[in-house]
Amino acid sequence: MENSFKVPQLLLRGALGITFLTPVLDRLGILGPIGTGNIEWGNWGNFINYTSTLMPYLSRPMVDVMGGIATFSEFTIAVLLIIGFKTKYAAIGSSLLTLTFILFMATSVGIQKPINFGVFTASAASLLLSYIPIYKWSIDNLLHKSN
Repeated sequence: MENSFKVPQLLLRGALGITFLTPVLDRLGILGPIGTGNIEWGNWGNFINYTSTLMPYLSRPMVDVMGGIATFSEFTIAVLLIIGFKTKYAAIGSSLLTLTFILFMATSVGIQKPINFGVFTASAASLLLSYIPIYKWSIDNLLHKSN
């Protein structure tokens, strides 16, 4: 059977990877200060302040930990998706992480925020990506061919 998902899976991997990578770069201040272009946070402190609004029942030190875990997870998922390594697992992780964001956002700031930020779309797209059988132009595909 011909793999008709060659280009779509590549575009989906790239789009999801960039979608995870840019907020990480934003919260680390790499993209510039808040108020510049479309910068949401501009630094770690602003990001953690926002995270505390999503998790008002947690102490500030715990919010710091959760923000760190989210950032590490997003960065790892972004890189794995972009390079196409362990793509199926990265896509499942992406779907679960975005589903977690949906739950926190919906319960703390309302259902409209995850809709506005496209989190439902990212979660569904990630789940769809996890079902694609072959990830052409990926490290996964190169490793599969060498076996």
